[in-house]
Amino acid sequence: MPNQLLLRERVARTVAEVMAVAADVRRLPEWAAGFASGIQRDESVADGSAWIVDAPFGRVRAVFAVDVERGILDHDVTMPDGSTVHNRLRVEPAPNGCELVFTLVRQPGMDDAALAADAAAVADDLRRLRALCERMDA
Repeated sequence: MPNQLLLRERVARTVAEVMAVAADVRRLPEWAAGFASGIQRDESVADGSAWIVDAPFGRVRAVFAVDVERGILDHDVTMPDGSTVHNRLRVEPAPNGCELVFTLVRQPGMDDAALAADAAAVADDLRRLRALCERMDA
């Protein structure tokens, strides 16, 4: 397997409609079960970009860099072991809607099976986000 995978999901909604859902970090548990079963704001950061996330792999800290107009939903996750993983998520315009594009990077020491499991979890999350956005009134 390669060291980087692009996971894509087409959504029959505009970038603005998808960003209205995806950029609301408090809604992560609704669609990102592979990452967040619970979330609370990290009050030590005044700008609201940092959150404490209950993830399947432990309690982590996520700092979001969101640019609604440009469709950017990047986030750096500080893992329980102290390492930081940069996650790149874009919402890009496409014919008849938009496309979610998540760049999954193989982490040091990650074997093919772990990367495949991560890819499957992210793909499931992107499908849930698509379904959530497409259920909304346009």
